[in-house]
Amino acid sequence: QVQLVESGGGTVQAGGSLRLSCAASGKIFIINTMGWYRQAPGKERELVALINSGGTTNYADSVKGRFTISRDNAKNTVYLQMNSLKPEDTAAYTCYAHLSSYLSRWRDYWGQGTQVTVSS
Repeated sequence: QVQLVESGGGTVQAGGSLRLSCAASGKIFIINTMGWYRQAPGKERELVALINSGGTTNYADSVKGRFTISRDNAKNTVYLQMNSLKPEDTAAYTCYAHLSSYLSRWRDYWGQGTQVTVSS
């Protein structure tokens, strides 16, 4: 089965950096879009960044200029480089992928999430 495995979460001081990684594994045919969502306590889940198979990216306004999303197609891996972190970036970050596998047609997949905490 397809699985998204995340890593890189943790606690960092304001102004610091973290790099999140998410690797998709399984019998994957094509990955169209990968990205990251986040949900802070008491708030709804929001889109952070997306990157499609051609490298086109989309960012939430709140992270533009600070976060960079990238992918390694050979490794089926998406990254989120987070710089100049702010306390308001504190949230559970979840990896997302829209892909086609050898066993099914296009579907959405989600990771289990990784906590990012930014202290003052």
